Amino acid sequence: MGIPVVVLTLLLAAVILAVAVPKVAGQAQMRERMAHLGVSPARTQMIGGLEVLAVAGLLLGLLWWPIAVAAAVGLTLLLIGAAGYHARAKDPIPVVLVPVVFALATAALAVLHVLNA
Repeated sequence: MGIPVVVLTLLLAAVILAVAVPKVAGQAQMRERMAHLGVSPARTQMIGGLEVLAVAGLLLGLLWWPIAVAAAVGLTLLLIGAAGYHARAKDPIPVVLVPVVFALATAALAVLHVLNA
């Protein structure tokens, strides 16, 4: 496993965990942001839980690459969905592009794992 895989994994894990914890905890500001997108508090917590599980998968994937691929693919799909919700809410283009960029990064991580297998 190469240094790029480890670095990208750690960066993605840190960023995704930073947005997942407020969702799981039901933080008021996060509930408001998600309500703006039309997402209920229960669904917000579910999404946060999935993100925490995905982070665990990315980190465990450093030991066994198929777990990382599954977690990265799941995160890619989740982030594409997030971009769709932001677009539907008519958020500014930079806001819509943030999950797109992270979706590309998680997809790249999946590819890197497969190529390094």
